[in-house]
Amino acid sequence: MPLTPMKQILDEARKKGYGVGAYNVNNMEQIQAIMAAAQKTQSPVIIQASRGALKYSNFTYLKHLMIAAAEENPTIPLSMHLDHGNSLDTVKKSIALGFTSVMIDGSLKEDGKTASDYAYNVAVTRSVVEYAHGYGVTVEGEIGTLGGIEDGVGSGSIHITDPKEAKKFVDDTGLDALAIAIGTSHGAYKFKGAVNLALDVLKEVRALIDIPLVLHGASSVPKELIDAVNKYGGKMPGATGVPMSSLKEAIKLGVSKINVDTDGRLAVTAAIRKVFAESPEKFDPRDYLGPARDTLTELIAKKMEDFGTAGHASDYKPTTLEEAKRFYK
Repeated sequence: MPLTPMKQILDEARKKGYGVGAYNVNNMEQIQAIMAAAQKTQSPVIIQASRGALKYSNFTYLKHLMIAAAEENPTIPLSMHLDHGNSLDTVKKSIALGFTSVMIDGSLKEDGKTASDYAYNVAVTRSVVEYAHGYGVTVEGEIGTLGGIEDGVGSGSIHITDPKEAKKFVDDTGLDALAIAIGTSHGAYKFKGAVNLALDVLKEVRALIDIPLVLHGASSVPKELIDAVNKYGGKMPGATGVPMSSLKEAIKLGVSKINVDTDGRLAVTAAIRKVFAESPEKFDPRDYLGPARDTLTELIAKKMEDFGTAGHASDYKPTTLEEAKRFYK
């Protein structure tokens, strides 16, 4: 099965009221774990790569790993998504690699850290929409900014999305999915006190716009993973994330795509640290990357169940970029 345009995956999720996880990858084991979880739960899935991941994998390696994932899992609707693209040039490179979806983060300047103004965001997002739709590629944009910094992305401060501005932004750009800021943040240290997501803002945005909504910075940072990391030599005191109960409520209120990166990193790190601590004689990378892959598979399978994605892989016949191109025309 060829890679699927993300628009279709999210539109189908909206119809039935479930969420689809978008899981970040950097290497083969992560991709294998995500696809194993998707097969186990029969879930459509979005695999995404940041600019940092593309640089780390030297672009072409990651492309062929994604093609392998599609070839080995022909019954799973699978989209390849650029996470936090910061320029039209980055988007063009990603589309040339075969990405079926791209995010242009015009809420930040090209340094990935400095908040932009509305006019800049609209201009860069609209330029990406005009280019990407010519290839049938889905476009995600963002209005508002998240706190925290992860993989070089983030402004360190939170600016909650204004619902009326979100509506205007969608009308001005013609994008396919919108990431909004309701109090989540990047990284493993999302909250200093009680979790307090602006669900009222989410409700207002959902009432005003009619495209899929996206939640970034949505890792739950499970206590058991933090405890495992710290038990075997890590130092992560005070790390907190978004409770799954809050994510389930956000899905009920209209979120269709949930970005997960930190939790995957924690699962991999905890598993590797355990092997190193308990079996210091091990030196074959397969002896620690294998358990890391298995742990990540379990984590993601559980999220697919919690998000409601499980069991929906065969609900529809995936379209192609060529079909999506005709739709946009």
